[in-house]
Amino acid sequence: MVSPRVLKTHLSVHLLPPSFWEHNCKIIYVARNAKDNAVSYFHFQRMNKLIPDPGKWEEFLENFIAGKVPYGLWLDHVCGWWEAKNRHPILYLFYEDMKEDPAREIRKVAQFLGLELSEPVLSRIVEHTTFESMKANPMTNYTNLPSSVLDQTVSPFMRKGIVGDWKEHFTVAQSEWLDSICGPALENNHLKFRTQL
Repeated sequence: MVSPRVLKTHLSVHLLPPSFWEHNCKIIYVARNAKDNAVSYFHFQRMNKLIPDPGKWEEFLENFIAGKVPYGLWLDHVCGWWEAKNRHPILYLFYEDMKEDPAREIRKVAQFLGLELSEPVLSRIVEHTTFESMKANPMTNYTNLPSSVLDQTVSPFMRKGIVGDWKEHFTVAQSEWLDSICGPALENNHLKFRTQL
């Protein structure tokens, strides 16, 4: 078997197979603020024909906050991985930081993996991982999948990729409601998210 191997998952920390912990696997976790995450998830569910239709935004947001969506409660997910990084080799990254300074975050990944990147290689990685580049790449935009699986006429898989798009969807009351639920739990875990850059 070739090593190292790369696996991708959306599982919560408690659902990961025990072998990951037993073998001390290195894990890179990327967290995104709850509001942009909810909006992205809503549009993904709208276009993904393999999972139930999310209904209207208001209905989806209630389900999202209650954890009645695939992969469960956002708070459990981000806090579970945040806590696990104290016991296991986990690099915890924030989507907002990646948007702000991709080169800095790529350097963190390289250092975590024990790799040295030359400046030309780093520049190429930054170029190929921009949202625009990935949106144009069939290997990352999933345009090679049939519309019976992902209907990209409803919403593209790679939609906007920005920080702060939640403002186009949330009412003030919805934003305050989510803050009132997430705020105390995040504060207890000393975990901070940015909702705009």
